[in-house]
Amino acid sequence: MRWLALTALIAIGMGAVWLWGFGGADQIARQAAASQMQVQNAMAGALRALQQGDMAAVLTLWGLCFAYGFVHAAGPGHGKLVIGGYGLGARVPVGRLVGLALASSLAQAATAVVLVYGAVLVLGWGRAQMTGLADDILEPFSYALIAGVGLWLVLRGARHLKAQQARIAPRDDAVCASCGHAHGPSVAQAAEVRSLRDAIAIVAVIAVRPCTGAMFLLILTWRFGLDWAGIVGAFAMGLGTASITMLVAFAAVGFRESALQLVSNRGTARMMATAEIAAGAVVLVLALQLVQRSI
Repeated sequence: MRWLALTALIAIGMGAVWLWGFGGADQIARQAAASQMQVQNAMAGALRALQQGDMAAVLTLWGLCFAYGFVHAAGPGHGKLVIGGYGLGARVPVGRLVGLALASSLAQAATAVVLVYGAVLVLGWGRAQMTGLADDILEPFSYALIAGVGLWLVLRGARHLKAQQARIAPRDDAVCASCGHAHGPSVAQAAEVRSLRDAIAIVAVIAVRPCTGAMFLLILTWRFGLDWAGIVGAFAMGLGTASITMLVAFAAVGFRESALQLVSNRGTARMMATAEIAAGAVVLVLALQLVQRSI
């Protein structure tokens, strides 16, 4: 098992070197941008057909929306950074992390719906104003929140590492011998509470920045009187985005568990604390770079 884990780590490491050391990430971003443009043109054609009464075009539109979300997520984005960093730094089960990826992507779609309809119905805004809000304000704000998540992971990992170094004996699940009751939450209960708080924070950080493509679609369908098609299409985009972020979740958990296979049981807690610090530091640095680029 250890040689399999080591092979997996080497393969993932080589992929990371290609992405960030040899311009692989930029190549993927350019290809994703070109694919998004092609899908947008096809979506415009489907919208024109739908406006002219071709109801069969709605299925084409929703399929293209899913494809747009997929290729959009293939480029650089904050959702993958948050899900991947959290999956590496915290020993969250793969099912829970995949669920977070799905919930975050759908929450992004919901944010786009609320923002667009709130803006056009209450404020009378148009496409330029809403795009400016998303790109000029929400984007740097979301990256700043992601930097906060990275710092939070670093501090939490440092606290866990300090506890390990001090050899603090776990007492959370201790049961009093005299009364038979636990005088504090168990380790599992504490982890469950923390995971709920983590889940809310992760979803909120990702959802605060809606997809510009979804906003554009919603504005067009609102103008055409096809609100229902646009709202469903926005969530179809969310599912397309989720398909990529869920793959990132699987990869993060696989990388984490492969690394843990290389250490003894005694070293698992120390390894996870170190991984939490390292993952948080990477998220913090990358998020700060994204903040700088977006302002």
